[in-house]
Parts: sequence; structure tokens; C-alpha cells
Amino acid sequence: MRFMERKITEYLQKWKKDLLRKPLLVYGSKQVGKTYSILEFGKSCYKNVVYFDTDNNRELKELFKEKLIEKIILKLSALSSETIFKEDTLIVLDNVNDIDIVKGVKLFGSEKNDYHIIMITSRRENLTRFKGEELQYKVMYGMDFEEYLWACDKKQLIDFIKESYYNNKAMPFHSLAMDYFYRYLMIGGLPEVVEMSLHTNDSYRFEMVKGKILDTYQKEMAYNKNLIDIPRAIEVFKSIPYQLQKENKKFQYGLMGYGRRAKEYETSIETLVANQMVYRSYKVQQIKNPLSSCREKDSFKLYLNDTGILFSMMHCHQKQIFTDSKLKKTLLENHVAKSLIENGYALHYYQSDGKAEIDFVIQDRIGQIVPVEIVNMDLSKSKALTMFMRKFTVKEAVRITEDNFSMKKGIRYVPVYATFCLKEL
Repeated sequence: MRFMERKITEYLQKWKKDLLRKPLLVYGSKQVGKTYSILEFGKSCYKNVVYFDTDNNRELKELFKEKLIEKIILKLSALSSETIFKEDTLIVLDNVNDIDIVKGVKLFGSEKNDYHIIMITSRRENLTRFKGEELQYKVMYGMDFEEYLWACDKKQLIDFIKESYYNNKAMPFHSLAMDYFYRYLMIGGLPEVVEMSLHTNDSYRFEMVKGKILDTYQKEMAYNKNLIDIPRAIEVFKSIPYQLQKENKKFQYGLMGYGRRAKEYETSIETLVANQMVYRSYKVQQIKNPLSSCREKDSFKLYLNDTGILFSMMHCHQKQIFTDSKLKKTLLENHVAKSLIENGYALHYYQSDGKAEIDFVIQDRIGQIVPVEIVNMDLSKSKALTMFMRKFTVKEAVRITEDNFSMKKGIRYVPVYATFCLKEL
């Protein structure tokens, strides 16, 4: 596998140098590249890496019951047949779900020492179980479009995109960026699929990889101890492509069968959202600070955590991106939802009593409300954004477009390929 640069590496380098460094817990859904990225970081920044898979590892669980750091280190060294150097060995504990192991690791965060430990988990719900001031935490997502361009060796194109975004001026290589973006929309951001796509144009081969990943997701649901009703979780997950293609994209339980009710699926949906397998956007009809106080908890949309997986689950082929505007809008909306989550925003959408709708409404770090709309040919959508801005005295708005950067009537137009820049509105 060729080396693929990831944004988390910069964070890990700062963590390594941090004088107040504590053991780090990296969490993110399956197949986003957590283990690969951390091991590559370890190989490049440490003398050696000592790796343990904690899944059903009874010996490791017993080892972490020790109360002295040096005894734990001696046993880890013996178990791995590796010397563990202070400041120069990275200890990696993968698939961490056992609270007893975490309790042992917390010892390294409560006492001064020179050992570097990173734990990896694919279950975000573990953050609640493992919480404590003895640890540091970092979320990891699939590859965004910027990381995809890194993999394609197009860093100069990224520089042009960022310069155009910050200066709000036309990007000179817009068509080239759109070509790469459409391919990314089909492939998605899961590293194994991206890796395959860099070596072949045979879509059948990387669709096979995505099929394998979908099987992994279903196994993850099946092994989740907090998930009482596994079939319903799988049912919800599989229904999302159909939910998003409806005119009204609000999640509807009836789509999964006659007489289905919310209370039958609440636990399943909560678990899927908690583990970042799906993202939830709540409906708001009022706008005030904080935006989260306006949520209508029974009205929401669900998005998949990878647009490439959505592409496959919709049984699409590449030509449809250019010929089926409804399908393309669905993929673009999922992409924007994913980008906003990765940039640290909570998802909301606005719908008035008259059914005027704004795709996304976010709140930035200084509390400012910003509507984010995806441009299409429906003129009523354009009117909805203008009405929203007047009604709630909103000063800034963003339209995500397939056209170049521009500013019209106080609305900022941002190309779909530049959504990774939205962290800095």
C-alpha cells in the first residue's frame, strides 16, 4: 500500500512534543485509516513501535491490572519481545473496548512519566465509558477531498483552491478541480477504496472493496453490546439511500414497513449516530442562540459517513452523476453534511410552516448563524434563502455550487470541492 498522508499526522506530531502529553485515545468508525495512520506516524517519529491488538487479549487485560508503571512496561516489553524506550517507543493498543485495559493506561496519565501510548477504538460510545482527565481524545474521519488530492499528488491544486476561498475570487483551474471532485464523489474517502482507485479505473474492483467494507459495518453492528436490536440497526442503515432520494428527506419509519414506529428504532438510531456510522441533522423552525435549543428531536434526516458508500448503496454508475440531477443532488447533500461534521459543526436544517427549506443551518465558533444551501434549478429554494436571511437578520450565507467562487447579493458561492475549507467561514 502506498503511503497516504492524513491530517491527523500533524496533530500526532504536536501530541508527541506536548510537555503535558497524556495517553491518547483516537476514535472513529471502521475503515477510516486509524491504525494505518498511527503506525505510519510511529515508524517515522519513533525508534520503534510496539503494537498490541487488545481484542479478546486476556493476557494484556491481566497485565494492566498492575499498579506500577515500570512493572507494566516490563511486562509489555516481555509480551512484545521489544525494548520499550522512554520518549522513543510508541505503544499502540488497537481495538480498545475493555475498561480494565483503559484503567491501566490511565495510570500513565495520572503520574509523570516518559512513555507514549495511543489507544484506538471504533466505538465512539466508549468515550463515555473511558472518560477522564488522565486521557486525551482525538476523532478521525475518512479522507476529505483535500486528503484525496494529497493522495493524487495534487497539492498545488489545493493551494489554488485555498487561495480562492480565502480571497473569494475565481479559481483558475475550476474544471480540473471539478473533474477530481466528481471522481471523489463516486469513490468516497475510505483509504482502502482510494488506494484501489489510484491503481485502476476498473470501478468493479473498487466496488468490491466497498462491498467488503459494508460487510464490516454490519459485523460492527452485530458485535455492539449496547445494540439490543441488531436487525433494526441494519434496517435503518440500509434505508438511508432511499430516505435521501425522497422529495421530503425527513427520516420516515414507515418506509421500512407498514406500522413501524419511532420507539422501535430509537436505540438503533442512537447507536448508529453515537458510533459515527451515520450523521443526524435536526429540523429547526426557529433560530436563536444556541441553535441546538431549537431542535425538533422527532424530525431529522440521516446521512451516511461516506459518500462513496452511499454511491454504491444507491447502485449508481459513474455516468449518472452527469445525467441524473436528483441523484447528484443526493450525493452532494451527503457530501456537504459529511464536510460540515468534519469541520466541527452540528447539523441542522430549516423548514418553515410553508415548507420553505434550507439544506443546512450551522452555528460558527462565535455563535453566528450561517445558512448553507446547495444550489439547484429550483427557484423556490433561492427565495427560501433570501426569506430566511430577512426573517432572522442573518448577515452571512453560503451557497454550495458546481460553479466557481463568487459573491452575489451578500451570498457567498463556494464550489463543492472547497467544502473542506468551511472550517474557517
